Formats: sequence, structure tokens, C-alpha cells
Amino acid sequence: MPASRRRSRRVPAALLIPALLGLAFLVLPLAGLLIRAPWGTLPERLAEPSVLAALRLSLLTATLATVLCLLLGVPLAWLLARVEFRGRRLVRALVTVPLVLPPVVGGVALLLVFGRRGIVGQWLDSAFGITLPFTTAGVVLAEAFVALPFLVIAVEGALRGADARYEEAAATLGAGRWTTFTHVTLPLVAPGIAAGAVLCWARALGEFGATITFAGNFPGRTQTMPLAVYLALERDVEAAIVLSLILLAVSVTILAALRDRWVGSAS
Repeated sequence: MPASRRRSRRVPAALLIPALLGLAFLVLPLAGLLIRAPWGTLPERLAEPSVLAALRLSLLTATLATVLCLLLGVPLAWLLARVEFRGRRLVRALVTVPLVLPPVVGGVALLLVFGRRGIVGQWLDSAFGITLPFTTAGVVLAEAFVALPFLVIAVEGALRGADARYEEAAATLGAGRWTTFTHVTLPLVAPGIAAGAVLCWARALGEFGATITFAGNFPGRTQTMPLAVYLALERDVEAAIVLSLILLAVSVTILAALRDRWVGSAS
């Protein structure tokens, strides 16, 4: 290979050095968790009742929040992708607000709506005796609030990328919109729904700010893994590291599961 071609393929130092610094900035904190982890006592710490309780509650609430997001988010994504109506851009912008909204602000907003004196919560309390703040149901609601946009964006993108001719063919054969949606649209975008649900579940699992503001930090009832990490940092750093390792393992597993989809879409 000529020397001129080799020189043309060299990465400029002005790009290579910042790129390596950025990579180190992202990787070193994660490596610190692995280096400082109490590997010798890890099995015993993982079996502690407080850790297991926080893990069970996190898995339960994240799963329930994902189910709630699927029930609400898939129809909302279909509406944004398939129906032309005035204000659609505004609705899409409102859907993405929780992505950029500070989670604590989201928790305060949930309190103002679903609290005992909130717009909806006051009616729920007086009519049905239902109280959502500082309960496990409140955790599910807070997690769903911050995770729903991830599902809607993923499903809407899948719907826009799907071939609409199959839906048009079903309509010409006499199928109604509901039949077309359940028998044609859903199978077409099933991979997108699955990817969105996984991202939604991961976001719900890692939620902290809205949860602690709206649901509090009560062990066994509202203390999820991120809240347990925050509490453990004040009294037992090694316990916080163990809990962080669990969340890190979940994140890496999700990235590995979605890698083929991302690589396929990028190619």
C-alpha cells in the first residue's frame, strides 16, 4: 500500500484525542464499580433481605409500569403515526416532555394531579378511597410517567417504517380499522414494540427522582433499587456498589439484547 494512502487513513490527532478522552470518561466510572466491588462477599450481600426486597419490588413495579405503558403507548403511537389531525405536532411534543423534564419536577407534577388534594387524586380518594402517593401503585405510576415516551417513540418509528400497503390491502378486503390493527399492524411492528418495551422497562427500573418525590422511600413498599443505592451510600458504600452492579448488569444485558436490532438498522 502506498505511503500516501496510509497517511490519508490516519486519524487526525485533533479528533482521536478527544474521542479517547470521551471514551475514557464513559468507561472509567463503570470500571470503578467493577474494581471496587466486594467480590469476596458478593454472594452474601446479594442474599441480604433488604437487597432482595428492593430487587423484587423493582422488578415488579418496572414490569407493571411497562404493561401500563404498552396499554397506553401503543394506541398513542398509532394515533401519531397513522392519523392526521390538527395539533399532532403539539401532541408529539407533549409526549416527549418527560424525556427532558427533570424527574423530580415530574414527581411534583404527579403529586399535584394524583395527590390526595390533587386534581384527580382528590376525586379518587373521596369516591373510591384510593390513595396513590407513597404506595407501590404510586411507584408504578411514577415509573410509567418517565418511561412512556421511550415506548411511544420506538413504536411510532416502527409504524412509520412499516409498509402501509398491507394495511391498505386489508381495508380494501373489508377489514375494519380494529381488525386491521390487531391482525396486520401489530404483527408488522411487533419487533419495534418489543424493543420499545425493553427500553421502557429499563428506564422504569432505573427511575429515581419522580419515584422518591411521588412515592417516597419506604423499604418493602416503595424502595426500589435506585432508592436503595441512594440510602446505602450514607451507611454502607459496599452495599451501594453491589446494588449498582445489579443495575449495571441489567443495563448491559438489555444493550446486548438490542444490539442486533440497532446494528441491523444502522446497516
